[in-house]
Amino acid sequence: MSNKPALLITRKLSDKTEARATRDYDVRLNPDDQLYSADELLQKCQSVDAILPCHSEIFNAEFVMRLPPQIKIIANHSVGVDHCDLPALRAREIVVTNTPDVLSDATAEIAMLLLLGAARRASEGDRLVRSGNWQHWSPSFMVGTQVTGKRIGIVGMGRVGQVMARRARGFEMEVHYFNRRRLSSDLEHGAIYHDNLDGLLGVSDFLSLHCPATPETAGFLTAAKIGLMPDGAIIVNTARGALIDETALVSALKSGRVASAGLDVFCYEPGGNPAFSDLDNVFMLPHIGSATSETRDAMGFRALDNLDAFFAGRSPLDRVA
Repeated sequence: MSNKPALLITRKLSDKTEARATRDYDVRLNPDDQLYSADELLQKCQSVDAILPCHSEIFNAEFVMRLPPQIKIIANHSVGVDHCDLPALRAREIVVTNTPDVLSDATAEIAMLLLLGAARRASEGDRLVRSGNWQHWSPSFMVGTQVTGKRIGIVGMGRVGQVMARRARGFEMEVHYFNRRRLSSDLEHGAIYHDNLDGLLGVSDFLSLHCPATPETAGFLTAAKIGLMPDGAIIVNTARGALIDETALVSALKSGRVASAGLDVFCYEPGGNPAFSDLDNVFMLPHIGSATSETRDAMGFRALDNLDAFFAGRSPLDRVA
């Protein structure tokens, strides 16, 4: 019988992550990458000391109360922890960690891809060529929105938001941001701080969302908030779908109030919102902001680092509960 801590890894992770986990833990893998139901996940948890889940596993209060008593830590393979009821987990004295820092570059890359794709009608153009319907050209053909020199508003100037700001400066964009607190001048790099969201929205030719989904931020981008933005603004979301009132955004896209949107996240995943699929002015991706091989290795190793620290009697670096 192994004296290593028993670890459940709920989804198929990178080969390097699984090899390290197998070396150091009595690990239960998911080679078929099956999405477990709540009952299946609970059954898998009965014989382990720790869980390494992804954002796809939901640890709500009801589920947390059913977890067996030997579960000591949930080391998430994600930055966001909105799938975890942190108060319920604290009440059970279960440690919770996440994986910050390591996916900032990859997520900002996707945000910039979505920004450029939405601005320059990339999805519409791709479909036109693939369908064989590209039959003419003229100066009025496929005219989009120029990015260079425009104003970008960033909601949430954390790690990913700061990387996005750096990428935007490469396009000579004027960076504005709203954050819970103002950054120090050495981190701002000339970005213009707004102490209220409404002020930021009013100057955002492009709006990029990089804040966590919390009870305070859920659905914050409403029809009224969109109405504060310049006509023809472009909205990009690589954070969480729950931040946006999707019905309001669909309406604004149909009316032209919002010129286009680039979305990697949706209120309901997987699947997304079918209403967006009917619109040419939406550039969509299936929640792949951190999906690079380098980032997947780094996320897996960061989660394992947190587990290693915990079972060595140290406080995990990325503890959130």
